[in-house]
Formats: sequence, C-alpha cells, structure tokens
Amino acid sequence: MVVLDLQKSVRSGDSALWEKYLATIDDRDPALVRDLLTFVSTTPIPVEEVEPADQIVRRFTSAAMSLGALSKEAHEALAEAMNLIGARSNSGEGGEDPSRFGTSKNSAIKQVASGRFGVTPAYLLSAEELQIKMAQGSKPGEGGQLPGHKVTQEIARLRHTEPGITLISPPPHHDIYSIEDLAQLIFDLKVFNPDARVSVKLVSSPGVGTIAVGVAKADADVITISGSEGGTGASPLVSIKHAGSPWEIGIAEAHQTLVARGMRSRVVLETDGGMRTGRDVVMAALLGAERFGFGTLPLLAMGCKMVRQCHENTCPVGIATQDMDLRAKFAGSAEQVVILFNHLAQEIRHHLASLGARSIEEIVGRADLLRPLDRQHPLAADLSAMLVPAAQRKVHRGYRPAPMSDLSRRIEADSFDAVAAGEPIELQYPIRNVDRAVGTRLSGRVTAHHGGAGLPEDTIHIRLTGTAGQSLGAWLAPGVQIHLEGVANDGVGKGMAGGVLSITPPNGRHAAGNAVLYGATGGRVFIAGRVGQRFAVRNSGATAVVEGCSDHGCEYMTGGVAVVLGPVGRNFAAGMTGGRAYVWDPETRLRGLLSELAPEARRPGDAERVELRAILERHLAVTGSDTAARALVGDLNDFWVVTPKTPAVIELLHETASVDG
Repeated sequence: MVVLDLQKSVRSGDSALWEKYLATIDDRDPALVRDLLTFVSTTPIPVEEVEPADQIVRRFTSAAMSLGALSKEAHEALAEAMNLIGARSNSGEGGEDPSRFGTSKNSAIKQVASGRFGVTPAYLLSAEELQIKMAQGSKPGEGGQLPGHKVTQEIARLRHTEPGITLISPPPHHDIYSIEDLAQLIFDLKVFNPDARVSVKLVSSPGVGTIAVGVAKADADVITISGSEGGTGASPLVSIKHAGSPWEIGIAEAHQTLVARGMRSRVVLETDGGMRTGRDVVMAALLGAERFGFGTLPLLAMGCKMVRQCHENTCPVGIATQDMDLRAKFAGSAEQVVILFNHLAQEIRHHLASLGARSIEEIVGRADLLRPLDRQHPLAADLSAMLVPAAQRKVHRGYRPAPMSDLSRRIEADSFDAVAAGEPIELQYPIRNVDRAVGTRLSGRVTAHHGGAGLPEDTIHIRLTGTAGQSLGAWLAPGVQIHLEGVANDGVGKGMAGGVLSITPPNGRHAAGNAVLYGATGGRVFIAGRVGQRFAVRNSGATAVVEGCSDHGCEYMTGGVAVVLGPVGRNFAAGMTGGRAYVWDPETRLRGLLSELAPEARRPGDAERVELRAILERHLAVTGSDTAARALVGDLNDFWVVTPKTPAVIELLHETASVDG
C-alpha cells in the first residue's frame, strides 16, 4: 500500500497523494531508530521564509547503484533526473558507458571500489566527485557482488571482464591496508582530476567516528555514512541477513567525534540507507548530516514493486535486470524522480518552518531539537548518546587540492604545449621517494585534451633516475612512456590504461613494491627485477613482465597478460577469471604455490609460445634484462601458462568459496 501511494503521487504530481503516502508511513508501528524520536516544540516561522526547494534538492544524491545491478534504462533515467534538479547521481562501482560522459546522462559521482570495475582515465575525468567505496551498510565486510547471469556482453565490456562470470568487489585489502593507503588513493585521484572532490563511503558501526576522523585527516572532502536499511540491487538475499547499524547511530557518532576533534569543518557529511520521507532527512540533518542519499526511494518512483528479485535478474518492471525482454517493460522516467524529490523538498521546508529554521544549514548537528518520543521506552536511555548537540563551527569547507610534488608540477609545465598540440617530446629528471603519483597529472591532462584514446604511442617520453615514490604512473594514459632507472615504491601502474612503464633497478633484483598494476585496464609494464605482493591484482587489460613476485600475484585477474620471470609467492592466480599468466619455472615449484581457486597450469601451446616470445623480446629490448635473455634461449619449455577455466566451472568455484567462507 505504501509503494502504491508513493507511485500515485509521483505519477500525478498531486501533493495530496504525497500526504497520503506520509500518513501511511506514520501509521505503522515503530520499526526504526528514528521512529523513537520526535521534534522538540519550538517557535515556528512562515514556510515562505524557508530556503526554496530548488536549493534543498541540491543536497540530494542517488545512492551508489551500479550499471549491472540496474538496467541501462533505469541507471540513465536516474542520472538524468539528478542532473535536472542540480543534484548528484552516483554511478556505483560498475563503470559507465563513455558515451554518457559530458551529457545529461552522466553520473556526477563516480565510484572507485576495490574491484576497480570500469575505472579508466576518461571515467575519472568525467566526475565532479570521486567516491572511494570502503564498504556498504547493507552488507558490511563483503564488498559488492554482481551475479554472473547479470554480466552480459555490454556489462562485461564496461567492466573489462568476461560475460557470465560473477563479479565480486572484495573487502578493500588489495591496496588499502591502512589509513595511509587510503590517503594515498585520495591523493592519486586528486592529482589526476584536480577539479573533482573525493568522498569516502563508510559503514554505520560502533567506532565509525574514529575512522571518520582518520578519513578527514587523509584529505577526503566528503564522508558518507551508509546505514543498514538500503538494498543492493544485485547480491543474494543471504548477504543482507546480518547488515550493519542504522544510519542514525553512525551519523551521530561521526558528527560528534569530528566536532570534538576539531575536524568537522573540513568535510561534508552525507548519510544514506532507507530514507523515505522529508522527516527522515530533517532528523539526519539534526544528527549531523548535510547531504542525503536515496536508493530505494527513487527506484520506487520509477516503478519498483519491491518483489526482491534483483539478484535473480527477473525484475518484472525492468529496473534491476539485464534481461532484454524485461528491460523492455521499463516504464519509469526521469520526470517521476524529479517529482519525487520536489515532494520531498517541500515536505522538508514545512518541517524546517516548524523548527523555526530557514535552511538545512541552520539545523546541522542541532540534536537538542530532538527528543525521545516515549521517555519510558526501554531504549530511551540509549538514545541519549545520540542526542548530544554538537553544532559545527561555520567554517567554509572548500575543496582541498592534492599537494602535488614539485616534479609533477615541472612535468606538467614542461609538457604543457606538447600535450595540447599532441606533439612528441622527451623529458628527463631525477626523482626522489617523496615524488608520488608522477605521471598521473600528466595523464589527466592528456585525457582532458584527447579523450580516453589518448595520444599515439610514445608521444611523450619521460626518463627518470633515482627512487620513485608511491603510485608511479597511476592511471597512465595512452601515448605516455615512463622509464625509470632505479627503484619504485608501491602502486606502480595502478589503474593504468595505456602507455608504457619500464624500470631497470641498479642491482637487478628488487625493483618495485606492492600492488603493481592493480586494476589496470591497458598499457604495458616491463620491470627488470622483482616486485612485492599483489602483483597484477584485478589486471583487466595490461601486459606486464616482472622477474619475480611475492604473495597473491595475479589474484582476481580478468584480462591482460602477466609474465613472471622468476619465483612467485603463495596464493598465485586466486580467482583469476580472464587473461593469461606465464610463469618461468625451471624448478617446477609453481603448482605448490597456486591458489585452490586458481585455474590449472599447463605448458603453453604454439600460439601462446609465439605471444610469449614476442613479449620477452620486447622486455629485453626495453630493459636489457639478462633474465629475459636467458629465458629466450631454448623453446620455452620451462614456462607454465595459467588460463581460466570455463565460466561454468568458475561459477562453481565462487559458490564453493562462498559456502566455505
């Protein structure tokens, strides 16, 4: 009945039907934390004195729902609606079709999750805000998941993977092990796209306030506290049986802790998770939020019937499915979502007037304007910790750009004209370990001028000598070549989409740190030495050669080619579903180091030998590697090739891992 009342109100635009919808919600028994709270009586003001609806809706976002979880039609209609009202839609972690960039269907917020699905230079540059997804409230600790039957050819293309294979965005451990790693990713994103703010999505849970302080110190501009009441649009129902905490608890703790630590003015706080009314929004503001995310509500406005079949790909109204026949039944529109948010904003205006407030900004953190509905309720005492007034200081929260290294600024200045004209240039510099994300700002400018296709190969050639800091060549664009004579820290080639990275260390052994090539979608890497843990994790298109790696190499690889001319660590090729890995293994130790969820290792076939020899010859030519020269002697009999099993077998392995886990 509630769903029908909502849909009637947005189809007709009749505010009386919206009031009926609100009355239906108010008549239910208390089920949520906010149901136990009410507003304190104050002197009201005329509603005409409250900020207009078109200002209020600018604080709204659509919650992160990926293209894949949602149909193309629903995803685009939602983005178009948010752009129409000056709000922000969130792409979710599934990437986005480049044809939407710069149009009315572009998502203003682009998500970067641990799976790095669809994260390319053009994707990053198309954003007003880049959101790092650490977790989601509806299933904390699991990451995202898209069942294989929703991974069509189109979805696989956008996510740089294979059709029919379940895609899991694992808990963020591959390149984020600490707050320092998170700070580095924030830094990298800001260097690549200086015009975009960076947000971090956290889960409402005990202690989230302390985490929020760390995130603020890491230079995030926005923090989202995600509550437990939202859906997923894709994941099995078992994933939301043990969800997180209500957003009311998390946003109150985050706001109070940030105020107490003097950090509140540095960030914008957002919350999401099952908000249904303007009353919910005002309560969120009183507890400390100033932006508000909606997921299920706009889907209901577009026709969702809440049949909870999202994960089965059988949505009867074409919203949460990739089935073409069902997608044809989609009857929703951007206009319905616009009407929804206008209803919501007008309701908010009346609540603000009753509180004597002229804007949402005036009530942020004013928890003294809330009280328990029933002071005798068993939970009334527990609510008192939430209702501590902690009004923020009125300090302008401006965007804080990344403090780029002097070397990055020099490269940008020296290459400025060449990038704009697309002309070849060669540059040479010394580099130190304080020089982080070198090549990343340059790649952002190449993408801005020439799009995702970048420049012709080797248009810009940069030679470096010394020790590179973290994220050398992160999100490297096509046409840029970087050669380092020395060693590099973690994150070499993170997310690179093209170009060439090469490293020749002075001792010929250890050349680079952890997470080399993480989430890459293209380009080539030649490293004449060993690298650390998590080499080529989630590589989905790059070709790389290293001369040994530590644990977790090629984990969750979905495309590209990785060649390891030396020993590998344990858990090699875990969950690999695409691409190929060649391992030089004269001592036949590889089989004991393969993950139980890795594809089978076998000797390369004739076509694979041709490919392998060509890659090794290029590695030798670029780096002068003695190891490559030795490997090329003979007929490559000492190599194993690791290639994925069929999708059906991979699906079975995913199911087994889920049950065992």
